[in-house]
Amino acid sequence: MPEAKAHAKFIRIAPRKAQLVADLIRGKQVGEAIAILRHTPKSASPILEKLLNSAIANAEHNFQLDVNKLFISQAFVNQGPTMKRFRPRAMGRASRINKRTSHITLVVSEK
Repeated sequence: MPEAKAHAKFIRIAPRKAQLVADLIRGKQVGEAIAILRHTPKSASPILEKLLNSAIANAEHNFQLDVNKLFISQAFVNQGPTMKRFRPRAMGRASRINKRTSHITLVVSEK
């Protein structure tokens, strides 16, 4: 069964937040997944929607798959490198702020 992938790397969103949205669309039909992403008020939704459209385009162009039969076979979010920043605090101290990044992968296959 041919499958098309799309990767988004070094995305400036915490993996835990992106994982919540990825869980919503895993295993769904492509059209249904796009509808879910459009109506989910999370910051990861537009990122995943753009990535899903890329995976669909890859399936159509590279593997000549039928868009109407596509579903999301895999959707996972891995942790990317963390940017460390410092914030001044009381009494001359500083505390570290971790700005986490994500590597997101979507795989679509034909039913």
